[in-house]
Formats: sequence, C-alpha cells, structure tokens
Amino acid sequence: MNISHFFIDRPIFAAVISILITLIGAVAYFSLPVAQYPDIAPPSISVTASYPGASAEIVAKTVATPLEQEVNGVDNMLYMTSQSTSDGSMSLAVTFKLGTNLDTAQVLVQNRVSTALPRLPEEVRSIGVTVTKQSPDLMMVIHLSSPDGSRDLLYISNYATLHVKDVLARIDGVGNVTIFGARDYSMRIWLDPEKLALRNLTAGDVVNALRAQNVQVAAGVINQPPVPQPGAFQLNVETQGRLTEPEAFGNIIIKSDDQGRVTRVRDVGRVELGAADYNRSGYLDERVAIPMGIFQRPGSNALATAALVQQAMAELSKSFPAGLRYDIVYNPTVFISQSVEAVIQTMFEAVILVVVVIILFLQTWRASVIPIVAIPVSLIGTFAMLAALGFSLNNLSLFGL
Repeated sequence: MNISHFFIDRPIFAAVISILITLIGAVAYFSLPVAQYPDIAPPSISVTASYPGASAEIVAKTVATPLEQEVNGVDNMLYMTSQSTSDGSMSLAVTFKLGTNLDTAQVLVQNRVSTALPRLPEEVRSIGVTVTKQSPDLMMVIHLSSPDGSRDLLYISNYATLHVKDVLARIDGVGNVTIFGARDYSMRIWLDPEKLALRNLTAGDVVNALRAQNVQVAAGVINQPPVPQPGAFQLNVETQGRLTEPEAFGNIIIKSDDQGRVTRVRDVGRVELGAADYNRSGYLDERVAIPMGIFQRPGSNALATAALVQQAMAELSKSFPAGLRYDIVYNPTVFISQSVEAVIQTMFEAVILVVVVIILFLQTWRASVIPIVAIPVSLIGTFAMLAALGFSLNNLSLFGL
C-alpha cells in the first residue's frame, strides 16, 4: 500500500491531518519574522574607542593593537577588522559564525576588552571603550531638522540624544539606535600659545589644573559618631562638585606665586560650550539635520517595528520645541509591505487559475473538491516549515512561495 492509498482509504484521518497542518501553518505565520532580505550576514560585535588629539598611526599602535591582541581568538570568531582615523577614533569589528548568539558573543568580547584596558592610554580609559552588538539591518533613518533655522545642529543633536533616542531604543524589535554625526555637549577650551609662553605654561599644565579642580568630592558628615559631644543633628556637607558653566571653567587657577598673583584659564584662552566632535555633519534638503539610524533586532518583525517607531515619533513630535521637525527619508519596510501585498495578490490569482484548470480537466465539482482544498493546505502549511527551518518572510522567501 502506497501513501496515496493510505489516505484515500482513511478520509477522516486525512481531513484531520490537513486541518492540523493548516492550523500549525496559520499560527506559524504570525510568529515569523519579517525583513527585507534573509539574514545571511554573519553577526558581528563592534568595539569603539577614542584617543583625542592622536594621529591614526598612534591610535593604531597604542589602542587598536592591544585590543586586537586580546580579542583575537574569541569563541566562534571568523575574522576581525579595525580602522583607526586621524580624529583619534578607533573601531574594531569582530565577525562571528552565522548562528552565534550575539548576547553571548558580546559578553565574551567585553571580557577580552577588559583584559586589555590596563595597556591602553589613560585618556582612552577615561573616555571608555564601548562594546556593542552590530546589526546589519538598517530598518529606518529619521532626520531631525529645523526648517526655519531657529535651532542649530548642536541643539538638535542633544535634543535627539536626551529625548528621542532612549524612547526609540525601548521599542520592541529595535536592536540599536545610532545618531550619525552626533554633537554631544562638551566644554571646549581654546588656548592661546603666545599667552601660555609668556606665563611659562604648557597645555599639559592646563589639563592638570582641570583634572585637579573639576572633581566631585565627598566632603563628609558633621556630628557623625563617634564624637566627644554629639549634636542633635547630623549634617551632610555638600560641595560645589563638577563645574557646568563656561565662566566656572574660566576661573580655574592654573598657576599662582608667593605674591598672590594667579593665572586662570580665562587668562590664557577662552572657554565655550560646544560639541565634542565636529568631524561629521548631516544634511536634508540643503539644511543641517541630525540623522538617526534605526537598526532592526534579528528575528523581529520589520513591519510591526516600523509601525511602532512611526507611532512613537508621531507622539514625540507633539512635544517638540518650536522650529523642530522630523522626516522619515529612508523606510524600506514600505517596499516589504508592498511586496507582501503583491505576493498575496499573486497567490490568489494563481489559486483561481489552478481551480479553473482543475475544473476544466475533471469536468465535475465533486471530483475537484479534494484538489482544490489541498491548495490552501499546502500553502498555509509551508509557513510551518519556514518557521521550523528558521526562515523569515522576506522578498526571496515570498518569491519562492
């Protein structure tokens, strides 16, 4: 007895199996991740560091080399590439085998980086070395800009960092939010070499004074036991703490002598509140803008995630300050949605054609019922196999379906 006769002789059993296949496929359809293309790119972890003022060669020798030596050979690693630039930044991309858990890989790389930290320059350690999961799926790009020019790039960038980035990063399905050309607030001190030379000072003296006087100090407690005569209250002593205003930085004393003469930062330069990095700038329609890249988390639904991002931006825009707006200039999920709609339409057309052909050849409705019913069973059941094999709904899989 072959398999066809087995099901022909047991119609109830065949009907039950068909119903189960249809139900399992329908459930699997709603759990399948949706993306523009299949996830064939190997996962990678990004390690970034910054050495302000250093050349690309110095960054490669003092920062990239120690990190590469420690990270090399981490479990499931395929290869790694590093890039050192003239602005003092370094990026190391560690690529792993396909299917490697990114969370586990991030922990392994972080442990290796921690081992290399003592070998890095003090300036690099104070800024920090960042280890992040790198997602290859750029799902959306949102631009923040000021059409009337009332908001500069510095304000827009920090508004995006403080009020927009964290909200988008918490959305289910978002893997990472990157602000391209971010200009985070930073206190910039411009030194006059001639004034420094007249006072027999160097830039290192200014840096040392800033480090010594711009600190947060725990001043202690008054009347904390044990004391000879305890008072009725204990008072916590609060100090000024770290400086926040340009005028306060300008008052920092660099040098003093026995006659009471002092040299302050404002005497040898100027202090202003600016950005930490001016190397990159974003534009939209010939005006400055801050682009934010929304990266999709592997295994998530791109259509649902994009809808949540658009909903969140619409809600955030209600509290935007005057002169600030957002534009979504890159959104490939629109093409994914159109592809899904086109495939569904094509499937319906194909089913109708197949039904017509079956009826024309078999000549009777009764003989055509079973072949016609088998069409949705096979199509919907395919989604169960896609889920079991770890596939996603993308342009290629839908085309194959």
